[in-house]
Amino acid sequence: MASHVSHIGVHDHGFNNLSTYGNLRRLMLEGRIPENEWERHFHELAIKVSGAVQAARWTEREGGGFIHSFNGPHSLFVDTIRSVRILMLAHRLGHVLMGEGDRAISLLERSLQHIESTALFSVFYDEGRDRYDVRGRTAHECIFNTRDGAYRCPNSQQGYTGFSTWTRGQSWATVGFAEELEFLESMDPAELEPFGGKAKWEALMLKAATATADNFIENTPTDGISYWDQGAPNLEKIGDYLNQPADPYNAWEPVDATASAITAQGLFRLAEYLKGKGDDEAAGKYEQAGLVTARALLHEPYLSTKENHQGLLLHSIYHEPNGWDHRPEADKAAYGESSMWGDYHLMELGVYLQRKISGKPFLSFFGPQ
Repeated sequence: MASHVSHIGVHDHGFNNLSTYGNLRRLMLEGRIPENEWERHFHELAIKVSGAVQAARWTEREGGGFIHSFNGPHSLFVDTIRSVRILMLAHRLGHVLMGEGDRAISLLERSLQHIESTALFSVFYDEGRDRYDVRGRTAHECIFNTRDGAYRCPNSQQGYTGFSTWTRGQSWATVGFAEELEFLESMDPAELEPFGGKAKWEALMLKAATATADNFIENTPTDGISYWDQGAPNLEKIGDYLNQPADPYNAWEPVDATASAITAQGLFRLAEYLKGKGDDEAAGKYEQAGLVTARALLHEPYLSTKENHQGLLLHSIYHEPNGWDHRPEADKAAYGESSMWGDYHLMELGVYLQRKISGKPFLSFFGPQ
């Protein structure tokens, strides 16, 4: 992972580093692995460097900015909403990005600006933005004019179109905004005053988190397992697919169980946040949806049970438009694969639930205070 800490070519290395160095630091702070001061400082330095490198991948836009994708400075990916967490933790550890002329650039400010760009442009709210402005749908990619910073249009790389919802992209938004709300709750409100105050950011993130969570519930089969894109062109050939469990072995469109594994954690986290705010009715809805989804993921045909299979979660889709996913049977959609991110998120979901069930410390990316 050492070379990845300073990887300047990608928009998502913050997630990878937080999932390694961040977890090792958290386990040490929780007392689940032995305290080692030198090792903890090593993990924290990796987080600081990764946060600064990620923040340096920056594009200015009208009224803010964003961490741009590997497609170039014009491109905002919804995926990066979970990577931006490393800027928040690096800020908490006292780090800044040093720019030209020894200018200290706030990692908190950049994280908030990226979150705002994602909430405003990657997520839709049924507010008349375009003819496909369905509340809670997401665009995988948003395109900006790099000369004046103006937003131009939605696009997609791994989804069907810029005007449909690639479900794994939506899943990143649901869990990302929920986790960032958790971080917001852990902050001193005074720290947010220079950036408009806590209430501003709480409203922005909660609006995005609830919109995407509601859209998932309304546009996903009854077992909580997502097809790879809500607008996939052959879904209608499956029949009344939203009112029955998903079929990973159908002939027309693949499911992407990884989207559901990621979303389920977001649903549970959003429910927990809303419980803390006294909104038990909304919390109950999201928790129930998370339970339905988790139950499906942790049983066959999604949980891998064969001893000769190395994966944990089956029916993962990487890139359906490019045809990169294996089709064991020529007359069926792709199925049967596992992926590193799918297995990671199923494990993370399992740890989250195990902690909750057993009353152990709450699982957060920033760890104990």
